[in-house]
Amino acid sequence: MAGDASELELPLVQDVQLTKCMRLRAQSLQQRNERPQDGEKLLRPNEYIYRVDFVRQHNLHFLHWKIQMEKAGKVMVTGTSQHWTPDLTNLMNRQLLEPVGIFWKKPGTKEVECNEADAQEFGERLMELAKIRKVMYFLLSFTDGLDPAHLKCSVVFKA
Repeated sequence: MAGDASELELPLVQDVQLTKCMRLRAQSLQQRNERPQDGEKLLRPNEYIYRVDFVRQHNLHFLHWKIQMEKAGKVMVTGTSQHWTPDLTNLMNRQLLEPVGIFWKKPGTKEVECNEADAQEFGERLMELAKIRKVMYFLLSFTDGLDPAHLKCSVVFKA
């Protein structure tokens, strides 16, 4: 899981089935020429649903994000609130949490950059949400040439 015995690294794993289901919802609305529910979030082609399974929920302390990009680009990681139950309801814009974690890698560099303050606040918020959720879902938006095949993302806690 992680290098140090007191660290817990939890990967963000692409939820292929849920992403597919949400894309079918958007496609179905388009085919029937219907509008989404008021405030409903429909996935764009560059957006994917990921999840974290909290193998431990209590006494976690956020340490850092671990982001690896095999090529240049940008990813925005948006958490969803504990009120979204994907098997029962559509994702609503009001269920997207702030701040958003924005990570990018410039062409020709190895280092992944981010807005440190937002990334820290976002990580600390996950620590609180872990207490009430065994699974948390994320909306990842890829831009500037990055795609899911070239990203590894996890969140590291002190356990």
